[in-house]
Amino acid sequence: MKTVREKSRLEGGMRIRAEAQNNKPLFSLVIAVFNGARYLDQAILSVINQSFDNFEFIIVDGGSKDGTLDIIRRYEDKITHWISEPDCGIYDAWNKGVALARGEWIAFLGSDDAYYASALKDYAGFIDRHKGGQLDYISSCVDLVDTEMNKLEVLCEPWIWRKFRKRMKIAHVGSMHHSSLYERYGLYDTTYRITGDYEFLLRSGKELKAGFFNSVTAMMRTNGVSHDILATFKEAKRAKSTTGKRISMLCTIESIIDISKVTIKRKLFHRSAK
Repeated sequence: MKTVREKSRLEGGMRIRAEAQNNKPLFSLVIAVFNGARYLDQAILSVINQSFDNFEFIIVDGGSKDGTLDIIRRYEDKITHWISEPDCGIYDAWNKGVALARGEWIAFLGSDDAYYASALKDYAGFIDRHKGGQLDYISSCVDLVDTEMNKLEVLCEPWIWRKFRKRMKIAHVGSMHHSSLYERYGLYDTTYRITGDYEFLLRSGKELKAGFFNSVTAMMRTNGVSHDILATFKEAKRAKSTTGKRISMLCTIESIIDISKVTIKRKLFHRSAK
């Protein structure tokens, strides 16, 4: 019996091949949301107003009760697929999105984040310039912003294995994942609540063929679940020691150092903001 993922991939195969012949990659953009009515409208508009139009748009809602569904229905004619049902967290929702996706490249946008208008067009150009070697993953620069979208800093580092195996310095917002990654390494581990995207990329280790697009493609609000410092680094330590096969003691030391750095950085920021 075919899985949902396999069925979806087979049904979309003809369209993917047709788009490849036109030298235009088909992007699958996934928003996972749960009670995200406050910012969802902004996230959706940043997708449907892209200057590049060769994409499908998928929204996976976890059974919201706050008006999220009213917003989704408002843009229903612009959304390729959407579902609303209880889930087991963001990575369960992402897995559902991957199962529905037919694109060659899959990206995840937070329901409180937003793309810049030329993000997909710029990504398509980057992919076209790197056709010589098959890339598995592409990261870009991301503006970290506050709740009012005021820029705080820029997250802009390429994927380098010797650094990545120690800590996650790349935001999933603004990243593109080739569909073949999921065929080789499976889906996201739903036992993770915050760092499942980090654990997923650790599976391929140094074999990951990663590209870096040195341009800002998205804005990411800093008030999400990853804002919980202790929980974030606890999960990251687990991912590094299990999937990454890194010595547990080293992971503990790295976590202590990283927590200290982030704590000091936030204290300095709040002090300067007063």
